[in-house]
Amino acid sequence: MAYLSMGEAHRRITDYLNKFSDAVSYQDVASLAQLFSFSSNSPSLLSLADALNIFLDANRLIKQSDKFSQFGEILAPLLRSLQNYRLGNLVDAYHAYEKSANAFIQEFRNWESAWALEALYVIAYEIRVLAERADRELASNGKSPEKLKGAGSFLMRVFGVLAGKGSKRVGALYVTCQLFKIYFKLGTVHLCRSVIRSIETARIFDFEEFPRRDKVTYMYYTGRLEVFNENFPAADHKLSYALTHCNPLREANIRMILKYLIPVKLSLGILPKASLLEKYNLLEYSNVVQALKRGDLRLLRHALQEHEDQFLRSGVYLVLEKLELQVYQRLVKKIYFIQKQKEPSKAHQLKLEVIVKALKWLEMDMDLDEVECIMTILIYKNLVKGYFAHKSKVVVLSKQDPFPKLNGKPVNS
Repeated sequence: MAYLSMGEAHRRITDYLNKFSDAVSYQDVASLAQLFSFSSNSPSLLSLADALNIFLDANRLIKQSDKFSQFGEILAPLLRSLQNYRLGNLVDAYHAYEKSANAFIQEFRNWESAWALEALYVIAYEIRVLAERADRELASNGKSPEKLKGAGSFLMRVFGVLAGKGSKRVGALYVTCQLFKIYFKLGTVHLCRSVIRSIETARIFDFEEFPRRDKVTYMYYTGRLEVFNENFPAADHKLSYALTHCNPLREANIRMILKYLIPVKLSLGILPKASLLEKYNLLEYSNVVQALKRGDLRLLRHALQEHEDQFLRSGVYLVLEKLELQVYQRLVKKIYFIQKQKEPSKAHQLKLEVIVKALKWLEMDMDLDEVECIMTILIYKNLVKGYFAHKSKVVVLSKQDPFPKLNGKPVNS
C-alpha cells in the first residue's frame, strides 16, 4: 500500500459518509447499494478500508455531524466491518456487518416506499457470502462454523419485513433464494418448506409479479427439492420453467439447471440429444443415455461408477441408479424383437434362460431366480405387460403394447 497521509485518510472517510447520506436523501439506490458491496472489491471501498486503518477515529466523524449521526447505527459498524474485511479478520467483519444490516433493516422498515430494495438485495447477498468466508476462517482455527446459520436467521427477519402488503413484497423472492442457498449449503433443506409455504400459499404474493431473475432461481431450487423428494413430474415442471425463462446468454446457469433436469427427464423416459450434452459440457450423462438406448446394464453401471463422486455431490446418484429398470425393459424389448424376426408365432413367449444368456453376454452373471424377480418387478411397475408361466419359466407378453412407454410419467412406485 502506498503512503497515505492522515489528511487524505480523513478525506476518504468523509467522502464515503457524504455519499451514504446523499444516497439516502436523494433515494439513489444504485449508489447506496455500492457502499454495502464489499465482495465487489471496488477500488473506492478498498481505498476507504486503507484509510480506516490510518485514521482510527471514524466514529468521531460520524458523531460530529447531524448529517451522519442519524445513520450512526448503520455507518459505525459498517466501517468497522470494512476495516476488518480488509485486514482479513472475516469473523469480526461478519459480526459488524450483521449489526449494520440489522440497523439498516430498521430504517428500511420505516421508509414508506420500496426505493431501497436493490440495496437490501446487496446486503442479503453480502451477508451470506461473508458468513461463508467467516465459517471457513472458524473451521481453519478448529472452531465450530456457525455464521452461515446466523445469516439464515437474519435473512428470515428480512423476509418477515418484506412479507407484508405493499410494494416491498416483490423483494421477498430474492431473499427466499438467498435462504435456499444457505439451507442447501448447510444441508438443512427441510427449512425451505416454511418459506415455500409462505410464497406459494399466502394471498399477498402473486408469483408473476416477482422479477424474472428471482423466479428462475426459485424454480431451480424448488425443482431440486422435488428431485430429492423423487417427485419427478413436479421437478420436471419447475426445472423446465427455470430453463425456459433463464437468460440464454447465461450458459453457466443453464448448465446448472440441466444438471438436474436431465436425470429427471431420463426418469420420465425422455432422452436428451448428444448435441445438448456436448454444448453444455454434461458428457457425464452420455453413457447413461447410451445405456438406456441399448439396454446395456453393464454400461449404465460403469457410467455410475466412473462419475460416482460427481453424481453424489449433485444428489442425483440414486435417481440415475433407479434407471436400471428402464435398461432392463429395453434389453427385454430387444430380445423380443430379435425373437419376433426368428419365430414370429412365439415372439410373445420369452424364456427366462434367453434373458440370462443376454445378461451373461453383457458380463452380468445372474441366475434364473434373479431374472424372474426382475421380470416380476417390470410387470408390477407396468414397464412390461404380461404374466409368468412358472412351470415352464416363460414370460408370456401381451400381444398388444407389451412394452408401455412412460410418455413423460414416472415409473410406478
